[in-house]
Amino acid sequence: MTRAYIALGSNLENPGLQLQRAVDEIDSSTGIQVTGCSKLYQSVPLVAEQVPEGQPDYCNAVVEVETTLQPIELLDAVQTIEKNHGRIRSVRWEPRTLDLDILLFGNETIDSERLTVPHYQMHVRNFVLCPLHDIAPTLSMPDGRSIANLLQVTGTAGLQMIADQYPWF
Repeated sequence: MTRAYIALGSNLENPGLQLQRAVDEIDSSTGIQVTGCSKLYQSVPLVAEQVPEGQPDYCNAVVEVETTLQPIELLDAVQTIEKNHGRIRSVRWEPRTLDLDILLFGNETIDSERLTVPHYQMHVRNFVLCPLHDIAPTLSMPDGRSIANLLQVTGTAGLQMIADQYPWF
């Protein structure tokens, strides 16, 4: 069994409910068991040149899982769940019904065509670090940087906790 962390995000079609259903689907997937779930947060969309303006706010959370799957098999499983929720990958940074990202997989560092672990921008995204810190406050990245210290640097501006324990609704 390997412990992994998966970020969940949505800003379309009842985002909080999308995430709650996704957690249930992850937990019922073969070879995956959800062992922890963060609080539910609302966050403002990223502000960057390539991000379309006028997007609705996001709901974000992180789950801890124990899995017997290999990293690419876990990626396939979460991408199937995204697809089942109507996720279409046509334009980067567009609004989405569901976004599932593997943040960490054990203490592995993976850099392949399909998967980068740790997630390439998790260290600068407070909407990932804050819920990850909820369920793993002493966790460190494979390079030794602590999640607590990374969250201290990013701060929590733009985040609002909207439910404090799973199930959120």
